[in-house]
Amino acid sequence: MKKFILLLGCLILSINTAFSQQIIPLWHDGVPNSQPTEVTEIHETERILWIEQVQKPTLEIYLPAKAHATGRAVLILPGGGYRGLAYDWEGTDFAKWFNSNGITAFVLKYRLPISDSVVESHKAPLQDAKRAIRTIRANSKNWNLSEDQIGVMGFSAGGHLASTLGTHFDHEEVIEADSINTLSARPDFMILIYPVITMKEPYGHDGSRNNLLGENPDEAMIEYYSNETQVSENTPPTFLLHATDDDAVPVENSLMFYKALKEKGHQPEMHIYPEGGHGFALAIGHDHLEGWTERLYDWLETLD
Repeated sequence: MKKFILLLGCLILSINTAFSQQIIPLWHDGVPNSQPTEVTEIHETERILWIEQVQKPTLEIYLPAKAHATGRAVLILPGGGYRGLAYDWEGTDFAKWFNSNGITAFVLKYRLPISDSVVESHKAPLQDAKRAIRTIRANSKNWNLSEDQIGVMGFSAGGHLASTLGTHFDHEEVIEADSINTLSARPDFMILIYPVITMKEPYGHDGSRNNLLGENPDEAMIEYYSNETQVSENTPPTFLLHATDDDAVPVENSLMFYKALKEKGHQPEMHIYPEGGHGFALAIGHDHLEGWTERLYDWLETLD
């Protein structure tokens, strides 16, 4: 019987490897900052895969063919205003694009602060993002990755979470230590796509701020999560993309972050398109905006 179980385990592993895609739990010994509830996760698939009330955060792994794997990896954080996750639109679709360029990708299904299962709302998304980077780094040899080429990509509110990870990675957190949590949570680069950056008026995105911090946050919390104020010399290399006519998350979010990076001695790359609105993702069918992923690929090549 033991031999059968061992053979079955090897078969499952080989199947997962053959498809180069699997989903793993982010936390193995209980999810921190959580409490039991009767809430269940919601999946809607009318136009895109939209997920709410995440209960068990996971990493979905996309491995390119070994023959052209570059050793680089990207953690992808879908947007959704900290209310939900545009999981395929700003997640798995991009994982496949990265794979086509030899880059390993991980889509994070992170907890949302408005879930009843979260105890301290504002902490949960960042706890999951830090854990995800550390998990990738801890398994870098198994996934044929370079430990110093693990970046993060975020869209809209996911861009806020990505920029929070890039500016708060070394902030103290009270989580029971294990071998993974001792590793660095600093991403080696950041890709911020029409990101929410500030929590301040007049350019903050009200929905993201209210969902993350509550409707009446104190000034200290607003300052802490206004990431243009949190940039340091150790903030990772950054790629920014926005559209001027974005009427949901004003382009000033990217402009302020660019300015803050420059003031700290960084040389970020930023592309501002005149039209595109908000949430255009791959921008398929959007004329010259559709070529933005080529600009991203070119920038990634400069990181070598």
